[in-house]
Amino acid sequence: MVGVARIFGRPVAQQYAPAADEGFFGPGSATWKVWSYPTSMAVGFVRAVTIEQLNPHLNAAVEATGDVRERTRTRYERTMRYFALIAFGDTASAAKVADVLVKVHSKVIGTDPVTGGRYDANDPAAQLWIHMTAWHSILYCYEVYGPGGLSDAEERRYWAECARAAECQTIDPVDVPRSRAEVVDYFAAWRPRLAASEAAQSMTAYILRSDFIFPAALPWWTKPVRTVVGRLVGRAVIATYPRYQRKMFGLRQSAAEQVLLRFALRRLFAFLARDPVRHIRVARFFIPDTVSVLAPAILGIEARTPVMMTPREAQARYGFDRPALAHPDLRREQEQRVFERGLAPSEEGLVESERYIGGRE
Repeated sequence: MVGVARIFGRPVAQQYAPAADEGFFGPGSATWKVWSYPTSMAVGFVRAVTIEQLNPHLNAAVEATGDVRERTRTRYERTMRYFALIAFGDTASAAKVADVLVKVHSKVIGTDPVTGGRYDANDPAAQLWIHMTAWHSILYCYEVYGPGGLSDAEERRYWAECARAAECQTIDPVDVPRSRAEVVDYFAAWRPRLAASEAAQSMTAYILRSDFIFPAALPWWTKPVRTVVGRLVGRAVIATYPRYQRKMFGLRQSAAEQVLLRFALRRLFAFLARDPVRHIRVARFFIPDTVSVLAPAILGIEARTPVMMTPREAQARYGFDRPALAHPDLRREQEQRVFERGLAPSEEGLVESERYIGGRE
């Protein structure tokens, strides 16, 4: 039983504070069901961030920051904590972190060397691409390596909740696909614009090593285990790519390997999911800065207040502008610094973000 199970001598439910309220989705939502499943923590996340690289503007932005290669571990956990706050966090925390993210993205601007065009991490089209690769990848890996597909009603709720979550970004929610067919059409429309440049292939190969999912301070003798597990995660991700994406990345994989991975990993993730305490132990090991946000949803700890809001309602209540309209002065200043004066952008948003999604070192 969760209520009496213990981690390090204390009942596990007593180690995590209940959320202030039920956030944007709440218990019983399709989002909580899918995003809290163990497949999200590694396979779903890695799938999303590698497919993102096929957008030339996004790949240029990622390479320009240098964070993925230089601070891979902290970039992983900061991203995981952001998504966890949006999916499971209380409304005030989620609205705040969404506002801060606009400031973080204000510095991610420049010129894409592949197309020669400008990139801007706050551009609504770029934000929608990131949003859809994340929400689709998390669900798809749940289907492949988890319990399987959702019911028709649950899937309708999932995509409706995906559109609701888009209110946390600069996206116009009207542009968000609302069904599996619309999601398929969305990715099909993007296909002619995708580019697997040398930089994109290199970044994807780097991410697919996946050993960054382990904490950095582990002893040296654990490296062989980290390497094997990391490669396994990478191969599991490759198995979920459509054939054209594997071809673009220059990757190969046999049908037999895909079947074997699915057989083995479905059982492994089911083993973790069957026991919430076991699930929390694993999450605590891999994403210690994020587990406090996930734990109430996984352990069934009720929020202090049974209140749920949409992001728009939360933004209005807590005094935040809609992301598309937020921080215009900072965004204009960053553009002037980069494009007119040739200076590095200010790190104002990054510094502030450390309070909410963790440090960068």
